[in-house]
Amino acid sequence: MNQLEANTGASIMGIGTAWPAHRIEQKDVSARLAQALEHEPDARRWAKRIFNQCGVETRYTCEPNLLEPVDSCRYLPFTNADEVPTTSERMGKYKAAAVPLGLAAAGQALQDADVTSSELTHLITVSCTGQFLPGLDVRLIQQLELSPQINRIPLVFQGCAAGLKAIQLANSIVTTEKKATVLIVCVELCTLHFQPSAKRDDLYAASFFGDGASACVIGASGTDRNECFRLGRGHSTLLPDCAEEMIWEVGNTGFDLYLSPQIPKLLGLHLGPEVERLLEGSGLPEIWAIHPGGRGIVDAVQKLYQLTDDQVSYSRNILRDYGNLSSVTILFVLQAIREDYRQKEEHSSGIALAFGPGLTAELLPFTYIPAPIANRTPVNHGIQ
Repeated sequence: MNQLEANTGASIMGIGTAWPAHRIEQKDVSARLAQALEHEPDARRWAKRIFNQCGVETRYTCEPNLLEPVDSCRYLPFTNADEVPTTSERMGKYKAAAVPLGLAAAGQALQDADVTSSELTHLITVSCTGQFLPGLDVRLIQQLELSPQINRIPLVFQGCAAGLKAIQLANSIVTTEKKATVLIVCVELCTLHFQPSAKRDDLYAASFFGDGASACVIGASGTDRNECFRLGRGHSTLLPDCAEEMIWEVGNTGFDLYLSPQIPKLLGLHLGPEVERLLEGSGLPEIWAIHPGGRGIVDAVQKLYQLTDDQVSYSRNILRDYGNLSSVTILFVLQAIREDYRQKEEHSSGIALAFGPGLTAELLPFTYIPAPIANRTPVNHGIQ
């Protein structure tokens, strides 16, 4: 990359992450689910297998009721219909929890980037797990004391790929408007949509989703400010004949999710040409920031490109420790990569991949930028 390119691009300048205080141990929730399914032996066996094999050990939730015993938890199979939380109640819980989590992640990102609220020109908010108006963007403007004239862009109900979509959008904004500085805030409270069902699709969805928030600041490259990742030119695509493989609809008791078991196979079939188009003939990068939408998705990408265990360890570790956080997750992965590379002095090439309903694939090349020696200290995530 020549100096002209370096000065006309965009970079992630700071990252922040946050998660709720209530921790879900996979072994514990699996045991309580087995108790709830004691009269459904087939569903019980299947649930035990998928909970043990999905690659998740811990997650976090904004809903303390999910940690209560079987006879008082309102989200487990065979809960009395009049006790199951309605969509309205779940949206109330979303509104109460989303704002403080988003603020925590945003505050960390601004501090990490050494950017003040007054410098921000655009705010992109991302979520698919809840809605209210005035929305998260308005609450962030009020509590972060952002300019009331800031350009607000909410990305709603776009699924797991939306976090990387927001980064792509901010990349375009900054490379077009040289004085632009963009704050992205993603908040997802997936556990609010656990269904009290013994159906395989519902049990599968309940096995690996978690709650959290992430944020980043994106500004012009080649300045005197911090740079974590210099962004290249990415693209988005709809994979062919895959529209029914991932479905997310509003139901009476939260949002109903369907994830096809064929998704990893379909990615293996269709992802190759898109990565080739992205790389434009250059070799495979060193760093792979893969959204861990599930263990099978990481497996499929690793197999397709013969990646080492180290190259996919960031995605697997985030899945293990936090679960799938939908749009939030890609910034958790990038933060983990940054912390691992913090002591390195050389630039390293990378690629970020995320997938969502459609099937949508978001692909973005980037370059890791080493921090100045004085700044090479670990970032404190801090549980909220």
